Amino acid sequence: MAFADTFILILLVIIILIIFARGVIIIQPYEQGLQIRLGRYIGKLNSGFRWVVPIITKVHTVDLRTMVMDVPSQEVITKDNSPTNVDAIVYIRVVDPEKSVFEVANYRMATVALAQTSLRGIIGDMELDEILYNREMINTKLRDILDRETDQWGVKVERVEIKEVDPVGAVKNAMTEQTAAERERRAAILRADGEKRSAILKAEGFKKSMILSAEGERQSKILKADGDRMSQILQSQGESQALRVISLGARALDKRAITILSLDALKKMADGQATKIIFPFEVSQLIKQSASYLGATSEQDTGQEVTEDLDLSLLGNIPTTEEIAHVLRTIEEETQAILKEEKGLSEELKNDRI
Repeated sequence: MAFADTFILILLVIIILIIFARGVIIIQPYEQGLQIRLGRYIGKLNSGFRWVVPIITKVHTVDLRTMVMDVPSQEVITKDNSPTNVDAIVYIRVVDPEKSVFEVANYRMATVALAQTSLRGIIGDMELDEILYNREMINTKLRDILDRETDQWGVKVERVEIKEVDPVGAVKNAMTEQTAAERERRAAILRADGEKRSAILKAEGFKKSMILSAEGERQSKILKADGDRMSQILQSQGESQALRVISLGARALDKRAITILSLDALKKMADGQATKIIFPFEVSQLIKQSASYLGATSEQDTGQEVTEDLDLSLLGNIPTTEEIAHVLRTIEEETQAILKEEKGLSEELKNDRI
C-alpha cells in the first residue's frame, strides 16, 4: 500500500513538473510575446524568462527586426504595350505586434501580394523608357503605397528596390537595334562636326600662312630696297668723292705735267697691232702745250702758277667706320625683329590648329 502511494506521489510530481515546464517561455531580445488565455488577449511579454499558465495560455512571438522579402518576378504590360518582367525587394519591420497578429492572418504574405499588385499598377501607367530611367521614382511611389496600406497591419515598409526590369525577347531586340541606330547617328554627327572643324582650321591656317608669306615678302622687299638704296648712295658718294679727290690732286699740276701725261696716254693708246686713228679733243691746245714745252713762249703764259684754294666741303660727308657699323647693326636688329615676329605668328597658328 505504501509503494502504491509513493508511486502515485512520484507520478503526480512528474506531471506537475511537466505542466510547469510547459508554461516556461523564453522571449529573445528581438522578439515580442503576446499572451492569449482562453481566447482572450492578456498582454505583452517582454524579452527574457517568462512563465505562463500552461495548456490554457497560448503565446505568439513576433520578430521585431527588419525583414527582407522578395517580390516574385511577374510579366507586366507597360503603357506603350511592351511586355516586361519586373521583380522587387521589400524591407519591412513590425512596429505594432498586436496589429500584426490580430489584424492580418499572415502579414508577410499579405505584404508580398500587395507589393505585386501595386507594382503591376505602377508599371502599367508608365512607358518602357520611363521605367528604365526612373527607377528611383518607382521605388518611392511603391514604398508610399505599401506603407500606407500596411500601416493598419502594424507593419512599416522601410524601403523598396526594383531589382530587375527585363523586357521580353522581341522588345529587347528592338531596343538593341534602336540603341545601335542611335549610336551610329551620334557617330555620324561627331564625324561630320570633326570634318567641319578640320576644314575650318585648315582654311584658317592657309589664310594665316598666306598672310605671313605676304608679310615676309613685303618685309624682304623693303629690306632689299633699303639695302640697294644705301648701296647706291654709298657707291655714288664714293665715286663722287673719288672724282673730287682726283680733281683736287690735279689742280696742283701745271700745264707741262698735264702735257706729258697726255702724250704718255697717247703713246699707250697707240701701242698695239691694230691700226688706230686718234683725234685729240683739243689738237690746237695740245700743239700749243707741246711748243711751250719745247721752249716757245706764249703771250698769255705769264709763267705764274695759278693756285686756288679748293673748298673741301665739296667732298661731302664721308661716313666713318663706326657709322657704317651702326647702320649694319640697325639693319640686323630690324631683320631679327621681323624673324621673331614671324616666329610668334607661326607659333600662334600652330596653337590655333591644336
